[in-house]
Amino acid sequence: MQGARHALLPDGKRLHLQHGPIDIIAGAEGAPGEVGAAYAQAAAFFESVLGDLADELARLRAPVTQECTLAGGVARRMWRAAAPHGAGVTPMIAVAGAVADAVLAAMVAGRTLARAHVNNGGDIALHLPEGAAPYRAAVAVDPAAPQLAGTVEVAPAMPVRGIATSGAPGRSFSLGIADSVTVLARSAAEADAAATLIANAVDLPDHPAIRRARACDLDPDSDLGERPVTVAVGALAEQQIDAALAAGAARATRLRRSGAIAAAFLALQGRTRIVGAAPPAPEQLEPVSRKGLAECHP
Repeated sequence: MQGARHALLPDGKRLHLQHGPIDIIAGAEGAPGEVGAAYAQAAAFFESVLGDLADELARLRAPVTQECTLAGGVARRMWRAAAPHGAGVTPMIAVAGAVADAVLAAMVAGRTLARAHVNNGGDIALHLPEGAAPYRAAVAVDPAAPQLAGTVEVAPAMPVRGIATSGAPGRSFSLGIADSVTVLARSAAEADAAATLIANAVDLPDHPAIRRARACDLDPDSDLGERPVTVAVGALAEQQIDAALAAGAARATRLRRSGAIAAAFLALQGRTRIVGAAPPAPEQLEPVSRKGLAECHP
C-alpha cells in the first residue's frame, strides 16, 4: 500500500488527503498564510492516522468496554462516540467521523481561520467560530438522483459540528434498508455512530423483498461477524416503507431526546422522515459527494 498522500485540488483552495481507504477533502478559509499553515498541519497529522488505527484494529473491532483501553487519539474519539450506545457496538461504528474530527482539530490548532471543514467520504467535521458564515449541508432524499437534494443551514450558534450519513447503499454494511440517514450532531464521530444506528433501525425483518448475507461472508474482516447485512432491497409497498421509516424515526427521536443528535433525515424509496429540524429547503445542487449523500457548500 502506498503511503499517505496530500495535494491541493485543481481549484487551489481545498486539500486532498488519501491513504488506503481514507479519502478526505478539507477546506479552510482565512488569510493565505493561515490557510497554508493549517493545511500543512493537517497533512503532517494525517501521515500516521491509518497506521495508528491498524495498530489497534483488533480492539477497535471488539465491542466497547466500560473503560477505554485504546491508546491512539483517533481510536479514543471512536470509543467516546460508540460507548454511550452500549456493549452491542464497536468503536468502528464511528471511524470515518472520528478521523474527520481529528484531522479538523489538527488543521485548526493555533490557526486563525474564518471557518473550515473536513469531509471524509461524506462524514463531515465543521469548524465554525463565532461570527462565521453558516455552512449549507446538502441532504439527498434519493441517492439514485443526488442532484435532487435539499439543504440545511448549520450556523455557529447551533450545537452542530458534525454531519454523517449511513444507509444500505453506502460504503459500509448496514443491518437496515434505508437509502440514506443523514444526522446532525455535536461532532462527526457522534453523527457517524448515530447515523449507523438509525439506518440499522429502518428495517422490515424477514421481508421477502430484502436480501441479506452474513457480514463475514462478504468481508472476513468485518466487525459485524456473522450478523446478516443488507445486500439488496426490492420494491416495497408504501405502507411497508412507512413502517420501516417509522422504526428508524423512533430510534432517532430517542437519540435526540438523550442529546446525542440534533436532527436526522431518513429516506427510503422516495419517502422521507425528519426528526428534530425543519424540512430541508429544496435546491438543485451538483452531485453532493463521492458517497452521494452529504457535502458542505459556502
